[in-house]
Amino acid sequence: MTQTFAERRWSSADGLSLFARDYAAASGTAKLPVIAIHGLTRNSADFDAIAPQIAQSGRRVLAVDIRGRGQSDRAPDPMTYQPATYAQDVLALMRDLGIERAVFLGTSMGGLITMALAAIRSKVIAAAIINDVGPEVSPVGLARIAAYAGQAVEINNWADAAAYVRKLNEVALPHYSDADWDAFARRTFRMGTEGTPVPDYDPDIMAPIRAAGSKALVPNLWPFFTRLAKGRPTLLVRGETSDLLSPEIAAKMRKRAAKMDFVEVPGIGHAPMLDEPEAKAAIFPFLSELP
Repeated sequence: MTQTFAERRWSSADGLSLFARDYAAASGTAKLPVIAIHGLTRNSADFDAIAPQIAQSGRRVLAVDIRGRGQSDRAPDPMTYQPATYAQDVLALMRDLGIERAVFLGTSMGGLITMALAAIRSKVIAAAIINDVGPEVSPVGLARIAAYAGQAVEINNWADAAAYVRKLNEVALPHYSDADWDAFARRTFRMGTEGTPVPDYDPDIMAPIRAAGSKALVPNLWPFFTRLAKGRPTLLVRGETSDLLSPEIAAKMRKRAAKMDFVEVPGIGHAPMLDEPEAKAAIFPFLSELP
């Protein structure tokens, strides 16, 4: 696949070198950029289908690698692996690039980071697309993620990596082919020093969650979500079979934010990749209404 982005680096307050994919907007009237933030064990490659399409529609897209993932540095202090720090890292990127306001697109953890930003500096968020996460999350989905995230796994080759990600995600993405799973593996693993693929994130990202124990499994971010959704365009995307964003939580979010747009992606679990026709049919009209 031809690379359609520039590679960009910036520094965090504690001196880490962080990475983002920078997709230039197609020509036309300048519009607010989109900052895309991935999930817990993923990286900027998760947006490699939707980001070029958003850029083609006339918006610059910055898809970040959160610290400890992808091409961003791993943190010497694993207790910095939490949404408040991640939010400050994103603010540092915005300062570096002179971006005062942006549209935020957050998948899973990326949505939680967007809510944290709403609490820390809400004025930088012009609008938000929250993908399959809420201000509270189902303990079922969190327990599933905690069971594999940061755990050692024996992978000898790319076929093993594809089989591994398939085992973890097949329920969520039942339509994927063998080629899709191979591509998924290559987005989420990298070649390790031993010459075999390894997960493309620091296993220590789970340290704060483990330290918090049971309290970490059901965070209450309702005040953050209320602040996020109040007075700015917001779109909630939910996978129909998601085990993280339950129908009950989604309904509660919609009740709290009556003007929020909503789309449910049929047959998909946690989390939609946003290349699904139903997701795109909601995202692009939503973006077209923004400055």
